[in-house]
Amino acid sequence: MGKLRAAQYACSLLGHALQRHGASPELQKQIRQLESHLSLGRKLLRLGNSADALESAKRAVHLSDVVLRFCITVSHLNRALYFACDNVLWAGKSGLAPRVDQEKWAQRSFRYYLFSLIMNLSRDAYEIRLLMEQESSACSRRLKGSGGGVPGGSETGGLGGPGTPGGGLPQLALKLRLQVLLLARVLRGHPPLLLDVVRNACDLFIPLDKLGLWRCGPGIVGLCGLVSSILSILTLIYPWLRLKP
Repeated sequence: MGKLRAAQYACSLLGHALQRHGASPELQKQIRQLESHLSLGRKLLRLGNSADALESAKRAVHLSDVVLRFCITVSHLNRALYFACDNVLWAGKSGLAPRVDQEKWAQRSFRYYLFSLIMNLSRDAYEIRLLMEQESSACSRRLKGSGGGVPGGSETGGLGGPGTPGGGLPQLALKLRLQVLLLARVLRGHPPLLLDVVRNACDLFIPLDKLGLWRCGPGIVGLCGLVSSILSILTLIYPWLRLKP
């Protein structure tokens, strides 16, 4: 499945590149047809995915963390609806249900896909926040144990308080820099979370473009879809890269 998706978005990216470089219309048509066939093949292989997504939602309901429970359950429910719409689209494109309004069902499909990705990114943001708080607490304990203080804080008087002339802005800049460094350290130490953030962020461009919320063009959509597909394949090759639960 991941290889088919990668091939489909590679065709989308290739088609965009051929169009920009003035390739022959016949070659462009062949690439578009190949992309369409790959898309239809993926829809066929996803016929049972709605049931799998519902089962995943049932399991997520029992998570102890209320935020994770909400984000993961709602994400799986939206994925189930997305796959259901996708099945209707497959029936229409394959000729089993020729009267299906494909444009309407495609819009519904991408809408559920967008909601699912928003929930996934919300879950990622929550996990990052928890890990940053844990890392910050651990750093504070190490500093106290070694007799140090917090850089730029009131304990050291490094940059002065808000009342110090010119002290507010540099202190804010330092805090921001420390937060960015802390974020980078957390993501570097948790590859599954980093991979999930990048994959969901790449996927987000696809429904945004298809729904007309943010037109980014077939080139960007193809590139983001290809990157996301490659990352998904990596999680299949190396299961430890998959974010759990």
